[in-house]
Amino acid sequence: MNKIYLDNASTTPTDSRVLKAMEPYYNKIYGNAGSLHTAGRESKTAILKARKSIAQILNCKPEEIIFTGSGTESDNLAILGVARACARSLGLAKSNFCSSGECPQGDYPSSKNLFSSALSAHIITSNIEHHAVLYPCEQLEKEGFKVTSSKVDKDGILLLEDFKKVITDETVLISIMYANNEIGTIQPIEEIGKIIKEIRANRFKRNISTPIYFHTDACQAAGYLDLDVQKLGVDLLTLNGSKIYGPKGTGVLYVKAGTKIDPIVFGGGQENGKRSGTENISGIIGLAKALEISQATGKESAKEAKLRDYFIKEVSKKVSKVVLNGHAQKRLPNNINISILDIEGEAMLLWLDKYGIYCSTGSACDSQSLEPSHVILALSRPYEYANGNLRFTLGRSTTKKDLDYVLKVLPKIVADLRRISPVNVRV
Repeated sequence: MNKIYLDNASTTPTDSRVLKAMEPYYNKIYGNAGSLHTAGRESKTAILKARKSIAQILNCKPEEIIFTGSGTESDNLAILGVARACARSLGLAKSNFCSSGECPQGDYPSSKNLFSSALSAHIITSNIEHHAVLYPCEQLEKEGFKVTSSKVDKDGILLLEDFKKVITDETVLISIMYANNEIGTIQPIEEIGKIIKEIRANRFKRNISTPIYFHTDACQAAGYLDLDVQKLGVDLLTLNGSKIYGPKGTGVLYVKAGTKIDPIVFGGGQENGKRSGTENISGIIGLAKALEISQATGKESAKEAKLRDYFIKEVSKKVSKVVLNGHAQKRLPNNINISILDIEGEAMLLWLDKYGIYCSTGSACDSQSLEPSHVILALSRPYEYANGNLRFTLGRSTTKKDLDYVLKVLPKIVADLRRISPVNVRV
């Protein structure tokens, strides 16, 4: 049976070159980087080299790179760490937020309002963010922070005029995803960065000391879009290894020097006190190598974009009632997100799996949930569009032959499922 992997937005296979770079750090160079002996110093040197490599790609300083255990952890550190640090520095919090590796028990009581006055720190995100951003924001709301979810248009692009209107003098953090993990839509991050820069200048003129920081989750963007943090105008940027043919369980958070941020993991004070825990040396080396390789894949991006457009065109010919989700042009080159009406996406997913075709109905992180995709619903589309949602994400190994096989199998599956479906939706 053919095995066609079209779920690269969920995770990618580890590149053989990455595995080769990682191998020595399992049983040859394995010392704790915090140790003073030779074995420890060897590990510390390797981590520093990886840090410098990533910093060069992001156009930042090595000390602005924090290694974490995942993109999710990086997002949580960015959202929770910055919000709490800002509230503490502004004197709004009842409790004494910690800023070092030591944190008194009960410092972040989620059941109480942490703010000592009617004022509170304000956070803005979008309504199509990954849950690694949305859930920390929900946690902060429980702690007394104000959170605003800015809306997107029917193609998943942030409505900039509406976005500008929700920014207030209390806004301390804005988090907007660079490229969406479900529909592949690319946000105007550089333009948003310029808007925030103007707001800072305006606050300075009016003697308002409240800081405002800009974070972007760039996990899906890596390997396809420019990651130069200076051009983007971001203060924090999230990456992980599993989306770029690197090792799973690895992440990076770029934090611009001077950004107020509290740790959320405490212990030995690694990563300049911002992320405690013995460093995953092999994972760090693999992530740096994967990012290095991914930045030199312009030809692969062009190939995937060509295959993407071919599939979208052909599937619309072979299957009726197919709707493309996300912007037709402003999307990642490997992303195909469609709604096939009059069927359930989960049923179609299982039938495709039977034929050796691996894709998803949205974010793999939410695959256990029976709730419809919040991203599709945010496009102001009916529940039925989310119900019949499929995401195909191409990768380095994807060929036209693979897609032709899917195009051969898919129409029959759709016909069979529609035959037994009680739903009939008008496009």
